Parts: sequence; structure tokens; C-alpha cells
Amino acid sequence: MSSQSPIHPPKPRRVLLLLCACAVGAIGLAVSGVMDRATSRQEVAAWTNEQAIPTVRLVKPERGPGEQELILPGNVSAFYAGSLFARASGYVTAWHRDIGAHVTKGETLAAISAPDLDQQLEEAKAQLVQLQAAVEQAQANADLGRVTDQRTSQLVAQGWSSKEQGDTDRLTAASRAAALAVAKANVTAQQAAVSRLEELTRFEEIKAPFDGVVTARNVDIGDLVNAGGTSGRALFQIADIHRMRIYVNVPQAFLGELAPGIKATLHLPGQKETFAAELASTSNALAENSRTALIELQADNPEGKLWPGAFAEVHFHIPSDPSALFIPLTALVFGAQGMRVAAVDADDKVALKPVTLGRNLGNRVEIESGLSLSDRLIDNPTESTQTGDVVRIAGADGKTPAVAAAGKAEPAPAKSD
Repeated sequence: MSSQSPIHPPKPRRVLLLLCACAVGAIGLAVSGVMDRATSRQEVAAWTNEQAIPTVRLVKPERGPGEQELILPGNVSAFYAGSLFARASGYVTAWHRDIGAHVTKGETLAAISAPDLDQQLEEAKAQLVQLQAAVEQAQANADLGRVTDQRTSQLVAQGWSSKEQGDTDRLTAASRAAALAVAKANVTAQQAAVSRLEELTRFEEIKAPFDGVVTARNVDIGDLVNAGGTSGRALFQIADIHRMRIYVNVPQAFLGELAPGIKATLHLPGQKETFAAELASTSNALAENSRTALIELQADNPEGKLWPGAFAEVHFHIPSDPSALFIPLTALVFGAQGMRVAAVDADDKVALKPVTLGRNLGNRVEIESGLSLSDRLIDNPTESTQTGDVVRIAGADGKTPAVAAAGKAEPAPAKSD
């Protein structure tokens, strides 16, 4: 027979201790789970509250520059420009200057053959010779009539001739004197006709009216041209480009600041060089459809780099108030309460402030009142931005702004399972 070791029943005290240890472990696990869930809920609530604070980018008012730059499109024109048409009808026999040629006043550009006009001139000169001969004949008759009248008047006074004969000779002398005056008047009229035709024959040569550059030639040898035509194309176009005129349409809002003497800079597409210009005059009238006024600037062009008809970007240099404040247009808040800005104080809280606007420069706007240089403004504020809102400054180092407890959710108390 094998012997077995005796089985001793566990002591009651040891069992009790084991049960207590198990209970303590269970309680610890429960408490740990509850605390972990409570901590997680607090973190979620804190994250939610933090995400409810909008992040904004700030801008500050800036002083205006010493001069305000206004940029507008302009058209470049020659100081003088002339279109040359034919004043004599005929055929073009030659042209001497082409486009781009520099010409001087009185220089011949083309020649026209006008035989009809030349024949008219010769005929008029011949008629003038005839009328001059008629004057000589009338002069002789007038002299004869005057002498005869003098002789007859003496004979009548002495009784050797009748009064009737005296009257006849006196009236004959007066008639011949009048015929002489008519003959002289005919000569004067014919001389004027000859001078007119001689002047027209001078137009058989097309000449430059001033020093300049030929910008267009619309004539060739053999072309028939008609006198007095101004509706078609000009034979030549001449431009004086030693000094240029620049015309700009300026909006009404800037006219008060533009006066003769204001400087400007011209930028032309395709050219790196800029050109200085000066305001010369204004039209003193507004176009009703655009509310703009035409102004004229002038610029020296000694090297001929400015061409008539070119487009120019005109940069006006307008003296401005150095104390004026400017902000980006995106910092404005448009609403029923008028124009406002969203300022941020030292506690990162929003305050909506009304402002008075000045000039609108496109991407910037002038503030006449309502702001100081130290104000911090929200760029691109939302429509829901209200006074008292707390914001986070983008790129700022520091703690998260405090949030009012009344407006934020508190973590719910944990429930034990």
C-alpha cells in the first residue's frame, strides 16, 4: 500500500487576505478606467474649446509715402502732325522721301504733273497782257479827252465855240477817264487770277510743312490725284516728334490733385527705359459717360524713342499727406452699420471700429478718421466677427487665449460602470 500525504484545509485568515487583495485590484482597475475616461473627456473638451477660437492674420495701418503714385493708361501723340493732300489735279511724276525719313520745312516730297493747270496759267498771263494793252489804249483816249475838253472850254469862254460842244467834250473826257479806271480794274483782277494759278502750280510739288518725320506715304509714281480731296488717304503724313504729347483720361476723384507742373513717368511696353513727362494742361471738362477729364502731358523726345500712337502706362507722382493712414482693402468690414474695421486689443479680443474712408487706390484705401498707427486689424475678417470675440494671432508665440467659461462646454462627470 502506498502512503499519501495528508491534505490540510486552508486557513480562514489566508483566504480572507486573498479575497481582500482581489477586491483592491478590482477597485484599482475601476478607478483607473474612470480616471482615464474623465481625462480623455477633459482633453476633448479642451481641444474643442481651443478649435473654437479663430486664427487670424493681423495688419497695421501704414503711413502714406511722400508722394502718391497714380497709374493710368495714356496715348502718345506727336507734338505736331500733318496730313498732306493734293491741291493740284494731275499725275504723280516722282516721290523723293519715304517713311521714316527726317525732313525739313519746305523740302519737296513728291512732284505732280498738271498740264491743265499749267495751260490755264499761260492763258491767264496772256489775258493779262491784253488787258495791260487795253489800259494803255484807255490811258491815251483819256489823255486826248482831257486835252480836248481843256481846249474847248477856253474857246467857249472866248465865244469861239458853242456851249453844246463844250459839254460834249467835257462828258467825252469823263467817259474816257472812267474807261481807263475800268481797264485798270480788269488788269488788277487778272493779276489776281494769275497769282492764284501761280500759287496752285506751286502745289505741283508736295512740300513738308514743318521739320519732322515721314510717318506714312500713300502715293506712287503714276497715281492720279485730285485737288481738294480730304476724305481719302493723305499723300503723306508728317509728324514733329522732337517733343511728344501724352493724353490721359483721369477719373474725377483725382482731378483736384492734378495741376500743371505735376511730374509723371512713362512706361512703354517692350521698352526698359522710362521717360519723364510733365502735366501741361487739362480740358476743364468731364465726359458724362465716364466722368473722366482729358489731360495733356508733354515729354521731350530728342532721340525719337517715343513714337506717335504708342500706348503708355503713365505713373503720376502726386504729393501726398505724410500723416495719412492706409490699410489693405481686405481689412474693411462692410455692413449695415457702415464701414468698419475689426481691431484686436492687447487681450486678443475683437473691437469693431467705424472708420471714414478717403481715396481708394485699388488694393489699399486711405483712412481719414477712426484709426491710429498702433491699431492691430484683422485681415479678411468674417461676416460673423463681433465685438468681444477672442481670436488667436497667426504666427504668435504664447499661450492659448482664455475663453469665457459661460460660453464653453464643461466636461461631463464620469459615471462608474
